Parts: sequence; structure tokens; C-alpha cells
Amino acid sequence: MLTTREELGGRLPGAARAWLDEALAEAAHAADRPDTGTPDRPDTGNPPWETRFASAGRHCGPEHADAVRALLLIEARPAAPDLARLYAQGTAAERRAVLLTLHRLGLGSAALPLVEDALRTNDTRLVAAAVGPYAAAHLDAHGWRHAILKCLFTEVPVEAVAALADRARGDAELARMLHDFAAERTAAGRPVPADLRTVLALTATPAAAPTEES
Repeated sequence: MLTTREELGGRLPGAARAWLDEALAEAAHAADRPDTGTPDRPDTGNPPWETRFASAGRHCGPEHADAVRALLLIEARPAAPDLARLYAQGTAAERRAVLLTLHRLGLGSAALPLVEDALRTNDTRLVAAAVGPYAAAHLDAHGWRHAILKCLFTEVPVEAVAALADRARGDAELARMLHDFAAERTAAGRPVPADLRTVLALTATPAAAPTEES
């Protein structure tokens, strides 16, 4: 659950709270001025809030960095290309914060390439962040099934997967993929993750029958 500005402010010392207030003001200013970079007002570089985004852990503590970065993203509302640039230039911690906040940014499916990029890595922090509410809402069936296998392969707990029960319910193709994965692990003399059995049990639950419209 996202930490609110009020909650976060109550946990930060005075200097960090002041820094956060300034950072959020800069992010809000950027959101109000989406027309930077026009011919009559050329862009002079990345907006100041992006520097704040990168230095959040240094100023507010690493334990609060995700929350600070999420609040900055929500305040700034970057367009999909700007968010992709921020993600590409960021550290693993910064990329994780982007992924955790995607579902709050109103970008539709435009940010799916970021999720797909994270799922191509073996960084468990990124994989876990990538299978959150945004992926549940926007990944197609093929991509979502492979995200589940990625979690099993990298030992990311499937409890990190948003809407797991709803999307796995009655999914015969996912069940087939899980059986194949288990068979490959067994043949290689490797243990089958317990989470595989958890997901497999969910696929056995029949999908809800459509209701008749009155």
C-alpha cells in the first residue's frame, strides 16, 4: 500500500520533511508545465524533480526511498516517454520504485515495455515489483503466464503477484506450462518450488460462469 504524504512526513526528521516538501513542489510544477521544450522555450535539461528522485534515499533514508519516489512520480505525472527515460537511466532501486508506482500513473498500457524489461532480468527486486497491480491489469495472457514462470524460476514468492487467484483461475494453459516446468526440474534433479503447487491448485478452480444479463 502506498505511503501517504502525511504518513511519510510523520516519519521523517525536520530536514528531510523540508526536502520532501520542496521536491514535491518541484514535481507539481513540472506537472503544471508539460509544454517545456517548445521552440519558444527550449528545454534546458531534465526537470529538477528527477534529480530529487535519484537522491531520495540519501535525503530521506533508504527505508523511505520507495515511498518518496512514488509520491514524486504521482505528483509529476510524467508522460510515458519521460518515464521510460527515467527508468532506463535509473539504478535498480529507482527502477523498482517506477515499477511499484505504475498502476497509479494513469498511463494505460503505454508502460508495458518497462514491465517486460524487468521480467527479462534476474533481479528479484525488479521481478517482484513488475508483477504488481499494473501487470495484473495490462499484461496479456501469454505475458502474464511467463511472468509466473519467471517468479518460479527466480524464486520470487508468488504472493508478490497481484490478482494471482483471479488470473490463474481455470487457466488450463498455465497449468500445462506449470506441469512442463515441474517435469523439467525433476528431470534435472532440481526441487520443484512449493509455490508451483500453489499456483497449480489455483488453476484447478473453475472460472466463474458468465451471468445472464437481465
